[in-house]
Amino acid sequence: MNGMFMWFILFWVCVLVFAMSVGGYFMFRKFFKVLPMADGKSKLDWQNYYVETSRHLWTEDSKTFLDKLVSPVPTAFRDIARHSIAAKIGQVALEAKAPEVTREHCLKGYILATPKRDHRSLIAFLDKNNIDYSSYKHLLQEGSVHG
Repeated sequence: MNGMFMWFILFWVCVLVFAMSVGGYFMFRKFFKVLPMADGKSKLDWQNYYVETSRHLWTEDSKTFLDKLVSPVPTAFRDIARHSIAAKIGQVALEAKAPEVTREHCLKGYILATPKRDHRSLIAFLDKNNIDYSSYKHLLQEGSVHG
């Protein structure tokens, strides 16, 4: 009986250490996003800037398209992903001096905002939804482009 209690405690110690490690990892990633870069602004500051500056450029069609693009992201992370992707789309539209955010801006910003490790699933999602990304294949990681 004494040995089983020891294994029970050891099991829960391992579970708690694992849970704290996972939480610490995500907190550490968030910490790096708020550190100032060489220009004095953090990555999060720039995201907020592009979202706010491009807010007037968004149409209902581009908002709907953005919602469709972030639909594969798990619900718990969807709002954060939407904000990051919207910031990159806003940056693309502002740099192009566009009068409004178009589907092309959304697609380019979506590809640029997606980490290279996720390009394979991005391509699968675009193919599944019959979204033409042929003009942006050069932005995708070489090893994950097919066809």
